[in-house]
Amino acid sequence: MPSKRKATDSGRSSRASKRATPVPDMQDIDSSDEYSDYEEDAKQDKIKEMVDKFSLESFSKQKIQRQDPNFGYKDFSSLSLKPDHANRPLWIDPLKGTITLESFSPLAPQAQDFLTTIAEPLSRPTHLHEYRLTGNSLYAAVSVGLQPQDIINFLDRLSKTPLPETIKSFIIDFTKSYGKVKVVLKHNRFFVESTDPAMLQMLLQDEVIGTQRVQGSEGIIQQAAPKMGGLVIPGTKDAAGVKQTSEQQPVEDGAAKRQQEDDILLAIRDDDDDDEEQAQVHSFEIPNEAVEPVKARCQAMGCPALEEYDFRNDEINPTLDIDLKPNARIRSYQEKSLSKMFGNGRAKSGIIVLPCGAGKTLVGITAACTIKKGTIILCTSSMSVVQWRNEFLRWSNIDPGDIAVFTSDNKEKFRRSTGIIVSTYSMVSQTRARSHDAQKMMDWMQSREWGLMILDEVHVVPASMFRKVTSAIATQSKLGLTATLLREDDKIKDLNFLIGPKLYEANWMELAEQGHIAKVQCAEVWCPMTTEFYSEYMREKSRKAALLYIMNPRKFQACQFLIDYHEKRGDKVIVFSDNVYALERYALKLNKAYIYGGTPQNERMRILENFQHNEQVNTIFLSKIGDTSLDLPEATCLIQISSHYGSRRQEAQRLGRILRAKRRNDEGFNAFFYSLVSKDTDEMFYSSKRQAFLVDQGYAFKVITHLQGIENLEGLAYATPSERRELLQEVMLQNETSAEVENVTDDLFSERSGGRARAKGGVKRSAATLSGLAGGEDMAYIEYNRSRNKQLKDKSGHHPLFRKIERERQKRKKELEDLGIR
Repeated sequence: MPSKRKATDSGRSSRASKRATPVPDMQDIDSSDEYSDYEEDAKQDKIKEMVDKFSLESFSKQKIQRQDPNFGYKDFSSLSLKPDHANRPLWIDPLKGTITLESFSPLAPQAQDFLTTIAEPLSRPTHLHEYRLTGNSLYAAVSVGLQPQDIINFLDRLSKTPLPETIKSFIIDFTKSYGKVKVVLKHNRFFVESTDPAMLQMLLQDEVIGTQRVQGSEGIIQQAAPKMGGLVIPGTKDAAGVKQTSEQQPVEDGAAKRQQEDDILLAIRDDDDDDEEQAQVHSFEIPNEAVEPVKARCQAMGCPALEEYDFRNDEINPTLDIDLKPNARIRSYQEKSLSKMFGNGRAKSGIIVLPCGAGKTLVGITAACTIKKGTIILCTSSMSVVQWRNEFLRWSNIDPGDIAVFTSDNKEKFRRSTGIIVSTYSMVSQTRARSHDAQKMMDWMQSREWGLMILDEVHVVPASMFRKVTSAIATQSKLGLTATLLREDDKIKDLNFLIGPKLYEANWMELAEQGHIAKVQCAEVWCPMTTEFYSEYMREKSRKAALLYIMNPRKFQACQFLIDYHEKRGDKVIVFSDNVYALERYALKLNKAYIYGGTPQNERMRILENFQHNEQVNTIFLSKIGDTSLDLPEATCLIQISSHYGSRRQEAQRLGRILRAKRRNDEGFNAFFYSLVSKDTDEMFYSSKRQAFLVDQGYAFKVITHLQGIENLEGLAYATPSERRELLQEVMLQNETSAEVENVTDDLFSERSGGRARAKGGVKRSAATLSGLAGGEDMAYIEYNRSRNKQLKDKSGHHPLFRKIERERQKRKKELEDLGIR
C-alpha cells in the first residue's frame, strides 16, 4: 500500500520546487500564502510574538524551573485532593492549563457557562469536556467584565485539588493589563479609556502615545463606568415587553399601579446601592488619525486596547430605520451571545461561534437592528450575498431600497442617507484594476463611515486580506460569525488580534438535545476497491490515484443505494464531491441535477429552488461551492463521495448543510451524514483526520462495512465486470487535471486562496488521446502569436551584418541594371 501523505505538510512541500513530485496540495483558503506578501511579514511577526507571549506553556516553563527525572513536567503528585473532591467536577493541568469537566456532575451546567467564557473548548463529548486556559480566552473574559479574582475563586471552588499557583499567577499576570485599555468612539471623538488612572498616566508618559493626546483637552476625564443603561436587544422577551408597554394605554387598575410603584422603589433602591460601589472610568482624547498607532503601541506595551463603539451617543452618523419584525424571536443562546457583545451598552468587536443551522445570520441581523447605523456585510460568495439580503428582508422591517448589493453583477446604492451594503471579501479587497462602475462604488463606500461590519464565515479570511478590508472601509465595530473557528494552518489565533476576542461559542450537542439543531447520525461507509481498480491504484504514482478511489465502482453503487433508500423515506439528499469530473459522472449516470463552479448563477438558483419546493427533485449533487453559506433547510441526508483531503473545517461545514432543526418528529436521529471511503487507500487516512473536529464536538461515527440489500437493488450500476472495465478504461484516459479538486473563482475557496500562487501561462504537458483534440475533452489546437510570421518577414528586425549584406546586394543589382545587364 502506498505510504500515507500528510495533507497539512503539502502546502510547504509544494512550494519547495516547481518540479517536485506532485502531492495533494491544500489549495484552499486554509493555506492563504498568496496573500502573505513580503510587506506583511513584519506585521505577521508581531502577531506571532503576541500570540506566543500570551501562551500558558511558555509562562509555566518560566515558573517551573525543576522537573521530575521520570515524569518531566507531567508530575502532579504534589497536588492533593480536597476531602470532598467527588462533588467537584474540575481537573486542572497546572502546566498546559487544560481543564477537564465531568459533564455528568450536578454542577456541570453552571460550570459550562463559565468555562466557555474564560477558556477555549477543545473537546465536548458526552461525559468529559476538555477546555484550555489561554491568553486569548482571558482576553475574552476580561472584555465582558470578569475580574481576575472572580476567575480564580470560581476555579478554586469547583476544582478537585487546590488551584495550582502557576494557574493563579498566569491569570493575575496576564489580566492585570489585559483589556484594561479601551479605544471608544463617543460623539464622534475617540477616547482612550481605563478604570485604572495609573494605567492612563503610564500611557501618557509614553513617547508615542503621550504626543497623540489632543492638545487643549481636559487631560484625564473621570466619569461613571457605562452600563446597559436601558439598552434592549431586539427579539428578546425584554424587547417585547418594552414594545408592549410603550404601545398600550395606561391601565387604571389599582393593583397594577401599586405593583408599578413597588418596581420603581425597588429600582431606586438598587440604583442607590449601585452608586455607592459604581466604578469610575478615566479617559483622554486622541485624534482620529492616531487610533491605529495608539493601538499598535498599546499592543507592543503588553496592554492591548479593546475596541468599543458607543453607538447610542453617535450623533453624526445617521440612524438607520430598522428593527426586527414583531413575530421574530431570538433563542436563548442567540440572546446570550449578543449580550456578550452589548454587555455594557456599547458594541464590542469580536467573534461569535455558533453551529451551522443555529441562526448565525439572525444574530448578525439582530446586531444590526441594535446598533441602527450603516452596516456592511462581507460574504464568501455571490450566492451567500443574495441569501443575506433575503434574510434581512425576511426578519427585519428594513425598506428594500435601504439594502443594496455590491457584486460583479450588481453595483447598487441605497436610496437614503444610510443603509446596508452586502458584498464579498474579494470585491472589497481586490487590488487589480476595477471597472469604472466598481471603482466608483468602492470610492463611495470608502468615503463613508460605517457603524458595523459583519464578517460571515470569518475563519476563511487570511490575515493580510482582512487588513486590506479594514484599511479600505472605515467601521466602528466588527462582528465575526463562524461555525468552525479552526484552520489547518493554525492562523486562527491571528483573528483575536485583528478582529477581537471570541465572545461566545455554543455547545453543538447541547443545542441538538434542546431541539435547536438536528440530531445527526454520522456514518463512514467502507467501500472495497474492485480488483481491476485496486491493481491500477497500486501501480499509479501520479495524482490520478485519487481519481481511482473516487471513481471506485463499489463507492458508486453505495451512493446509488443510499440515494434510493433515503428518497423512498421522503428525505432530501445532497451529494458532495470536490472532484468535478466525478461529480458530473455520478450525476449524469444517476440522472440527477448538479451544481459546480461553472454553473451559471440563474441555473444555480433554479436548481436550488426546485430542490426545495419540487417533490420530483429530491437529490442534487454539489461541488465545494456548497460548503459554506448555503441555506437548504429541507435537506435531511448528506452523502460525501469526494472531499478536500484532511480538512476538518470542510467536514464540519458540510455537516452544517443538514443541521437545521427538521420539521419531522421522528424519535432519535432525524438527519444522516454518510462519508463514502474506499478501503485500503489514502482516503481512509484523510477521512479519520477530517472527523477530528466533529468527534470533539461529541459526534460519533459509525462504521458500515456492508449495506444490507445493496445486491438486490434494481438497476445497480457497474454490476458486471465488463462495465467496470469500461469505466476503468475511461478513468485511465483522463488527464491528471481531472483528479484535482475544484478551483472556484467566485468565492474565497479559489485558486487565489490556495497554497501556491496562480501559475503563469505557458506550455503544459498532459497525457491524452488524439480524439481528445476534437473537443470531447475540452482540448483544441490554439495558434498563439499569429503576428510572428509578419515579424520574420520584417527586415528591420534583422542583424546589422545581414542588413549590410542586403544593402550591398541591392546596390550591385542596381549597378548591373544601369549597365543593361540582367
